[in-house]
Amino acid sequence: MDFHAEKPIYQQIVDYAFAKILSGEWPEGKRIPSVRELAALMCVNTHTILKAYDYLQLLDIIMVKRGMGYYLAENAHAKVNESRRKTFLSTTAPAFFREMKLLGLTVEEVLAAADLEGV
Repeated sequence: MDFHAEKPIYQQIVDYAFAKILSGEWPEGKRIPSVRELAALMCVNTHTILKAYDYLQLLDIIMVKRGMGYYLAENAHAKVNESRRKTFLSTTAPAFFREMKLLGLTVEEVLAAADLEGV
């Protein structure tokens, strides 16, 4: 966690969850770490984890099973992928291309510098 970042801690936790989902470390339909487990792992208050989990529930990415914990929804990967794509196209890509233009970089130069083999 970057406690000095402009992004709220709960949103950083959501990003962490998104990364776990997209990487397959948190499989669909399976139990995810409890609030206490994740709070201990990330060294944050349980209320912060609850806020992140509430947000993930609003997006229908996780669900709570009474007495059993939090589980990943069956279509979580697709929902996270769509959410991240929208964010990338609306925020990251425009900023990236603005910076390219300011620096006078061409697409070819960027592609040549990119390590697409490691992706």
